[in-house]
Amino acid sequence: MRGPLGAVLERYPSSDGTTENEGIIRHNRKCRDVAFLVIFIAFWVAMIVNSSFGFNQGNPLRLTYGLDYKGNVCGDKHAHPGLHQLELKYWLNPNQVYQSGMKDSKFELSNARSICLLDCPTPLEDSLSWVCDYPEPEGDIHLSMDDWIDRNYDYYELLSPEMRNASLQLQGPCYPVIFPSVNVYWSCQFIARASNASLRHWKQMGGVDINEDIVIDKSIRSFINSRSSVIKRYMADIGKAWPVLIVCGGLLPLFLSVVWLLMIRHFVVAMPWITVALFNILMITVTMFYYLKAGWIGNDAITPIIGDHDPYIHVFGRELNHLRAAAILMTFVMVLSVLTSIAVIRRILMGTSVLKVAAKVIGEVQALIFFPIIPYSILAIFYMFWTSAALHLFSSGRVVQNNCNTNCCAYDLVLKKVNCDRCCGYSIRYTPHIAVAIFFHLFGCYWATKFFISCSSTVIAGSVASYYWTRGETSPEIPILPVFASMKRLVRYSLGSVALGSLIVSFVESIRFILDSFRRKLKVADTTPDSWLGKIGYHTSQGCLRCIEWTIKSVNQNAYIMIAITGKSFCRASAIATELIMNNILRIERVNVIGDVILFLGKLFVSLSSAVLGFLVLDTHKYSSGHNKLSSPLFPVLVCWALGYVVATLFFAVVEMSIDTLILSYCQDSDEHQGTAQFAPLLLVETLDDQNDTQRLTQ
Repeated sequence: MRGPLGAVLERYPSSDGTTENEGIIRHNRKCRDVAFLVIFIAFWVAMIVNSSFGFNQGNPLRLTYGLDYKGNVCGDKHAHPGLHQLELKYWLNPNQVYQSGMKDSKFELSNARSICLLDCPTPLEDSLSWVCDYPEPEGDIHLSMDDWIDRNYDYYELLSPEMRNASLQLQGPCYPVIFPSVNVYWSCQFIARASNASLRHWKQMGGVDINEDIVIDKSIRSFINSRSSVIKRYMADIGKAWPVLIVCGGLLPLFLSVVWLLMIRHFVVAMPWITVALFNILMITVTMFYYLKAGWIGNDAITPIIGDHDPYIHVFGRELNHLRAAAILMTFVMVLSVLTSIAVIRRILMGTSVLKVAAKVIGEVQALIFFPIIPYSILAIFYMFWTSAALHLFSSGRVVQNNCNTNCCAYDLVLKKVNCDRCCGYSIRYTPHIAVAIFFHLFGCYWATKFFISCSSTVIAGSVASYYWTRGETSPEIPILPVFASMKRLVRYSLGSVALGSLIVSFVESIRFILDSFRRKLKVADTTPDSWLGKIGYHTSQGCLRCIEWTIKSVNQNAYIMIAITGKSFCRASAIATELIMNNILRIERVNVIGDVILFLGKLFVSLSSAVLGFLVLDTHKYSSGHNKLSSPLFPVLVCWALGYVVATLFFAVVEMSIDTLILSYCQDSDEHQGTAQFAPLLLVETLDDQNDTQRLTQ
């Protein structure tokens, strides 16, 4: 049986200016879990070293644009020659593209001769158009890059007879434009149907046979849609959409969260109903929006633009199917949300009483409303640095020339002859340590986020505990002292404990993610256990892991409260919190569940509002064409949602931690005083519906 613990808090000046020297509770704090604080600091040093490697070796342009046959990144103004604004990769030799798509061919598309252009060339009807290689000042073609672009990449008329003969053999330096091409993810995707007029002109000039087949289409499409290419494009989308992330993922949730806290302070009775109503309205609006985009309400935005008979309607048809699947999913979520709201209407009244207590505390300690701006600012700076480092890490592979044994001869303007040496293309090679560095970087982001959120929660818990254990006797002229005192205690004594708690949650989440990924791979490969016993064990293990994760999260939050109150280490505070919860489980669950539901709906409303606004902005012309064109708004919208949820968690923790701290403080107060809380405010006692304490405090 443990003895009384109490909270380690200062006495604050009363309204008349006097200060009581005798504190209600003992001051016996000391630094806890110092080893884990040292580990956290070492981890940050490793993060900085890891990021410096990315800044030194990476080039974010590689995530978006391809490489030409010289190993230059398209769009790189520092390349040789300078490729500023020449962002589209174009394969010059259509027969090489065709050969790379053959199943029994060893020729790869990365070895096909490619250059960077301003736009994708199209065949002419009355003559044959050409796309020629980069002009070389050292060769016979004395053109600048600007002149080459102004001539629409065509200097065939300037070629010598030898060069023209090589060009008719598809060995350059000029190549015919036989197939139409379109810009698909900054690569010129060939359309399998050749231009009849251009092909006729080509044959009349004595050009070699050019293969026409759907293979020429599939080869480039499979190259563009490879898993590594998709991941790179998604990361590049983050770099292009950074203004939207700042506004929709950072500033908008900040504004909505502060407004919500101010309203919960002044309109506490109405806020649960307002929160539920706004959440349901948002769910209905998002669902109707998906129905519009999918074409189930009105006409979809895809078919009228490209036409039903366009050979590339399948490229957008896949996106349309995704939109329709999302519309069906949102329909189920919307129906579930509305039905759940109707079912908990009667319980919302009980949740309102809990929120009243939290609102009273926020009104007394007014600095709590704006305190989350401090961790918000720290996280904002951290996220900007982390995102920039992540873009460089994801693009930090080495550009190396491929080792190929294929015949890919081409005319060399410098050597002035057809050259069959060093004709292999270039690729970006990623070493295993880069994958480890990326995983380390991702884990560092998650741990740092959990750490700063946990620090914020601990400061809030300490401030609310000050209010509780001093019976709200802090001076109204100095409503910020509890917050600063709580911050001081956190920095001086408890950073190690917070580092340990955030590390545990981050580690468990990472293990769960790895196991889920492994389980999905087994499911795709149809290697799940066949026996009923194996299936039971397979699925039970996942359920147990999720239960462990939920338990650790729950214990974590309550542990931070007990750290703020008692100053104990993380493990000891977790044990105290667990014992208090188990001894008062009915009392806590009766008043806390609905309050948590209201807060969760509020977080979802803020984060989903950020995601919806982000999608509307990214769906505009600015981000659907030109230099800022996104491959897909999906990933930036998900990042907006995640950032919005983190910001909402920081600010909503003011109410959430206030409720949990008051309840645990009440339970501890009752436990230390033989079942009768000595320091509980009357409103809290009425909320917890303890008739004996109510009568005692009334008397």
